Amino acid sequence: MSQDQELIVTEVEIRDAGRADFPGVVALNAEQVQHTSPMDVLRLSQLDTASCYHRTVRVDNQFAGFLLAMDQSASYDSANFRWFVSRYSRFVYIDRVVIKPAYAGHGLGRRLYEDLLAYAAQRMAPCLLCEYNLDPPNPASAAFHQRLGFVEVGQQRLADSGKRVSMQRRVVENRGA
Repeated sequence: MSQDQELIVTEVEIRDAGRADFPGVVALNAEQVQHTSPMDVLRLSQLDTASCYHRTVRVDNQFAGFLLAMDQSASYDSANFRWFVSRYSRFVYIDRVVIKPAYAGHGLGRRLYEDLLAYAAQRMAPCLLCEYNLDPPNPASAAFHQRLGFVEVGQQRLADSGKRVSMQRRVVENRGA
């Protein structure tokens, strides 16, 4: 697709990620690793097993992105996850969400977050938690999370990477069982 052609999004599908999606998830994560963290197929398999929510978004049957999240009971070695575990008893933690650059601005990230909010509400999770980079800066993620009602609840610098992150929280409106 040339720069003059505008991508037209017609059919959007959100579905559970399966093993057949793993190569696309790993490749997309590698393209955006400056905003996430490295992940090969073995690591993705481990994260998928620990996750409570791992879904992909497809546009016209083409892989366009993914969201991977865990709840407070996950066996997960992330410093950011552990930061949240030490402060919150129940939650859904967004480990990573990545949309292919060609699909940016088409509302796919928002659709994944809306789907995750519905998932969290069904499970009576009181909040969604995540972080985004402050150093190096990720202004697109900051603006996205602010639009969706996330607020900063802390910051931390990661010893292994030197990144400084903004720890974010969004209240989930639980509709009752």
